[in-house]
Amino acid sequence: MKKRLHCFGILFAIGGSVYGAIEIIWRGYTHWSMILTGGTCFAALYRILIKVVSCPMTIKCCIGSAVITWFEFVSGFVFNHCMRLGVWNYSDRRFNFCGQICAFYSLLWGLLTVPAARVCNIIHKRLGL
Repeated sequence: MKKRLHCFGILFAIGGSVYGAIEIIWRGYTHWSMILTGGTCFAALYRILIKVVSCPMTIKCCIGSAVITWFEFVSGFVFNHCMRLGVWNYSDRRFNFCGQICAFYSLLWGLLTVPAARVCNIIHKRLGL
């Protein structure tokens, strides 16, 4: 249990840091809720991707897109609707759902899975998490 928490902490820190940096580069700023979302998302994605290592990258990208989009929707519901923080709103984007997710970013999440899968493989091989 202790090792599992330690592993989650490492994955969470990597995911939260990288996602926060991507947001700063992309939008010019980030929000603490996105660090939480990115960290949790990467930890979950890691657990899935190390189990499908032999799958083609296109399948991994579809999985990554689905997982990240799901976390984005849940986070959007919690942070934007329930807590009314107004962190993001995709209402002006085509093919959005409730302003929380949209096709454009789902596609980008799929593309982001390519380097994420490589990082997951490195972490798994070197750290055995």
